[in-house]
Amino acid sequence: MASPLVTLNDGRLMPQLGLGVYKVNQDIAVQLVQTAIEIGYRRVDTAALYDNEAEVGAAIRKSGLDREEIFVTSKIWNDRHGYREAKEAIQESVNRLNIGYVDMMLIHWPCPKQDKFVETWHAFEEVLETGLVKSIGVSNFHQHHLEKLLAASNVVPAINQVELHPQLAQNSLRHFNKQHNIKTEAWAPLGRAKFLENPLLVEIAQSLGKSVAQVIIRWHLQLQNLVIPKSSNPDRLAENFDVFDFELSQHQMGIIATLNTETRIATNPDDMN
Repeated sequence: MASPLVTLNDGRLMPQLGLGVYKVNQDIAVQLVQTAIEIGYRRVDTAALYDNEAEVGAAIRKSGLDREEIFVTSKIWNDRHGYREAKEAIQESVNRLNIGYVDMMLIHWPCPKQDKFVETWHAFEEVLETGLVKSIGVSNFHQHHLEKLLAASNVVPAINQVELHPQLAQNSLRHFNKQHNIKTEAWAPLGRAKFLENPLLVEIAQSLGKSVAQVIIRWHLQLQNLVIPKSSNPDRLAENFDVFDFELSQHQMGIIATLNTETRIATNPDDMN
C-alpha cells in the first residue's frame, strides 16, 4: 500500500510517510534506499550533514522509477547561512544528489545567534525560481523564528521539520504551523527508541497486534504530521511502512497524548550555533 499524499501550500504533493537517512553510513545507504523503494517508500529525507546525498541519488537512479515518483528532501548545514553561502550550498547538494532537481530544500537549523536565516531564506526564494529546487521549507524553527521569517519574506515555508514524538508533541507549534498552512514534519518520530517499552504503548500495540513503533507512526499520521522514521534494518523498514491497515481510536490517541511532557531529547534550536 502506498503512503497517503499531502498537498503542500505550493500545490505540490508529498508522501506523508518517508524514510529518514540520518546516520546511515555511505557503505549501506545505496542498498538501504533501494530496499525502501522496493518496499514502497517514495520519499527520502537526507541532508548535507548526513554525508550520504550522493548515495541517495545513486539509489534513486538505480531504482528504474521515473524521477517524479520519488520525493527527495535535503538540507543545508549551519555553516552555510547567508545569501551567497546558501546559494552555493544548495547547488552543491543538487550536484551531489545528481537527480536533476531536489523536491524540498530546508534550512537545517535557524541558528539564531548567527541571525542570518532571513538572508538565507531569500537565497532559497531565488533558487526556487530556477527549478533546481521545487519546494522550500525550514527545520527546527520555533514559532518566534517563523514569525521573523514570515514578516520578511514572500514565500511561506512549505514544511517545518522538528523534533516531534510522544514526549514532545509540539502542540502549540503544530497549531501555529497549521494556521499559516505550513505542514509539520516529525524527525526522531520514535523518540530514538525511547518509548518502545513504554507500558501504555505496549498495551495499545498488543491490543492491535502491531509493534509499538507502528503505533507511534500511526499516531503521527493521524495527527496529520509528515513523518520520517529511520532504520538500517530491512525488516524494520518494512514494519515501519506497514501502518495503513489499522487506526488508533480516539481513546488510544488520548492515552498517547498523556505521554507529552514537551521534553526534548535533542538540542533546543535556540541553543544551536
